[in-house]
Amino acid sequence: MQRLLLEKLLAWKARKSRKPLLLDGARQTGKTYLLQELLGREFTRVLRIDFLQSPQMADAFTGSLTPQDIITSLELLTGQVFYPESDLLILDEIGECPKAVTALKYFAEQTPTWYVAASGSNIGLLNSFPVGKVEQYNLRPLSFREFLWAANQPALTKAYDSQTRSAAAHTQLFDKLTDYYFTGGMPEAVAAWFALGEQGIIERINAVQQIHADLISGYQRDFGKCSGKVDAQLIEAVFRNIPSQLSAVLDGSVKRFQFKGVAERKSRYAEFASPIHWLHQCRLALLNYPVEGQAKAPLAAYQKDNQVKLFLFDVGLLNHMLNTGYREIKQQGYAYKGYIAENFVQQELAVLGIEPSHSWADARAEIEFIISNDQGQIIPIEVKSGKRTRAKSLQSYIEKCAPQKTIKLTATQGSGPDEQTHIVMPLYYVEYVMGRVN
Repeated sequence: MQRLLLEKLLAWKARKSRKPLLLDGARQTGKTYLLQELLGREFTRVLRIDFLQSPQMADAFTGSLTPQDIITSLELLTGQVFYPESDLLILDEIGECPKAVTALKYFAEQTPTWYVAASGSNIGLLNSFPVGKVEQYNLRPLSFREFLWAANQPALTKAYDSQTRSAAAHTQLFDKLTDYYFTGGMPEAVAAWFALGEQGIIERINAVQQIHADLISGYQRDFGKCSGKVDAQLIEAVFRNIPSQLSAVLDGSVKRFQFKGVAERKSRYAEFASPIHWLHQCRLALLNYPVEGQAKAPLAAYQKDNQVKLFLFDVGLLNHMLNTGYREIKQQGYAYKGYIAENFVQQELAVLGIEPSHSWADARAEIEFIISNDQGQIIPIEVKSGKRTRAKSLQSYIEKCAPQKTIKLTATQGSGPDEQTHIVMPLYYVEYVMGRVN
């Protein structure tokens, strides 16, 4: 299973000197596989330490944090000889060992030619962090491009790479997109979907649904184990309300997360700020901030913390939590529910590094996403899950904000590369949005 992030990790390896690599991301997004199997095949050998599975390995970090002393201790604890100039050291679930987190600073300063990588699903919750001493990346669920790679259809991938807008390519790519709406991007679900391709559709559906159910159960257990001082019941209440609130409005979309009714006797942002922060830092929720009036750069300067819209980090898990079946998704086809397409777009933007994102709201009009380009111009992005491309909200934005260009993501083949002002793109080409924004 290929991952886009591998290219950056290989560039990290190729440098003459480097900071330790730190890979963040929600549980089960494939961090260990990316480091051990994909990056690891470039090394003579890999020594992986899992602090969650083997907490006794923390003993290597109880005394001296000199890199040479740590390696000597790890060799004794594992019984393996390690050559740091040619081998890869992986410190998995590093958040379980605070001293190991601290040690990254000394690896960066004293042994910049060594290959040290760390990963964790609670990096954002750490009380102390070696700022400036690590090269950090966030691994999301598989993007749509990575989903196509997993499908192993070279001709379709080639069409995607060239942004082909032919009828044949559009039909097949949109069919894959609705498959992606069901499976989502969690590696285990994607692997099962394609591995069972020769079996009946019922077997494939059941396998993916079981994986989704197990993942949700695992995250719920994490709420209790890893919540710290944050109320675990509030974390779960917010998490479960993300799908229900997104699906509550079928004509249009929810403008912001509504705090009333999420938990008994709580209705203010201040009471939910910590659970929302926890979910975001653990990469389980994606944030979108509505901006009102004239949108200007930098957009972050105009956002309000208590006015935030929440998306789920994976569209497949979103559909699972809403009990939406595969057949329903496929039968809806091009006119599928708008909030699913919106969540998908948010996920793809997050892979591009746009997260938190921003939207625009004014009276009854709403633009799902607005993005600042390299010149500081604000470009509106309207999301339409169906083939109908008329957009009253977009027209309202044009009248009030006079953007240099507009973009609509729809279920159509799009307007083609020659259109430079009012651009229409197929939903599955979100990856290429920034190329049209600038």
